[in-house]
Amino acid sequence: MDLDRPAAARVYDYYLGGSHNFAADREMARKAIKMWPDLPLIMRANRAFLRRAVTFLAEEGFTRFLDIGSGIPTFGAVHEVAREIRPESRVVYVDKDPVAVAHSRLLLQDDPLCQVVDADLTDPAELLARPEVAELLAAGEPVALLLVAVLHFVGDDEDPEGIVRTLRDALPPGSALVMCHASLEGRPDQAETHQDLYNRTPTPLTMRTSERITKLFDGFELVEPGVVYLPQWRPDEPAAIVENPERMVGVVGVGLLP
Repeated sequence: MDLDRPAAARVYDYYLGGSHNFAADREMARKAIKMWPDLPLIMRANRAFLRRAVTFLAEEGFTRFLDIGSGIPTFGAVHEVAREIRPESRVVYVDKDPVAVAHSRLLLQDDPLCQVVDADLTDPAELLARPEVAELLAAGEPVALLLVAVLHFVGDDEDPEGIVRTLRDALPPGSALVMCHASLEGRPDQAETHQDLYNRTPTPLTMRTSERITKLFDGFELVEPGVVYLPQWRPDEPAAIVENPERMVGVVGVGLLP
């Protein structure tokens, strides 16, 4: 493990106020916050969207969740949120950061309904072949595929559209896709600065337009209100929508397979 270079999962943990991070992660996060003070707020808005989306799907009857790019499952993790409604919920967490995987396995070692897989989203065939993932999908029950704040770490040369298609085609009928993706729109000045910062790390960032992000939902029927900024997707209270939601620079949506 290279602990002298920052990793996206650990930097994200720092933004959320977690303790599963190292000096290099904290240094990068502080630099980013100095350039863009809204960053911790954006990351917490992202986690709040994940909670709302998982709650919505659990209320719709989902009990199986595949969280790819999961980071470290703390601060309102998927299994905790889902089990408030569906105590029998199963979750497979997938990440490629060895520190995130090691921490996740330690945290979840006594939970028989949660498994942690070390796999790379950019090799979806290998990811789907992992026994834990294959078992989750094999039952034929609807699965909620969570790609939350991960696809913007997939470069254009790695074919993000093809990756999502491969994952979609492996899902049972009635499954769902939950996505949050960093967007160029809203605050292009700050977005480009943040992208440049991440490009100095092992996890470079590729921001995309909302139009292109919407196309990643091909084959899914979008749930209202469609693809919107982070605070606009089914807020718990109307007041939760900030005056300028585009400042959150995260575009999100939930789609259902016919």
